[in-house]
Amino acid sequence: MEKTFVMIKPDAVQRKLIGNIIQRIEQKGLKLVGAKLMTVPTPLAEEHYAEHKERPFYSSLISFITSAPVFAMVIEGDDAVAVSRHIIGSTNPSEATPGSIRGDLGLTVGRNVVHGSDSVESAKREIALWFKEDEINTYQAPDETWLYE
Repeated sequence: MEKTFVMIKPDAVQRKLIGNIIQRIEQKGLKLVGAKLMTVPTPLAEEHYAEHKERPFYSSLISFITSAPVFAMVIEGDDAVAVSRHIIGSTNPSEATPGSIRGDLGLTVGRNVVHGSDSVESAKREIALWFKEDEINTYQAPDETWLYE
């Protein structure tokens, strides 16, 4: 089973959208195997978003992501990265498909409620950055025989 990293950002936590977002992920057959509510330390935020360091929005992104708690998750399932990206929707909520998390709940590019790994490689890096191995659970959900061939 493939794993991916999904982070519910401070704007969504403050708007009490955690349950709604998790429900959408689970309804698509993906399984939550690791989760924590946390205030992000600046060094972790900087390492997570290192690829954007030279971008003009970098400092405001770091300030935003460290401003209030996030809900970090490890999600597992067949094609977890691609499926979660589809559920999440385009970065810009105004361009996101209605029915996607960002299409329904996102407000602006800077307040787009959720981050999801964009590749299997990114997922591995981000999971290792945010979670210790013993914080990720392995279990068989009773509905898996109905979800996967």
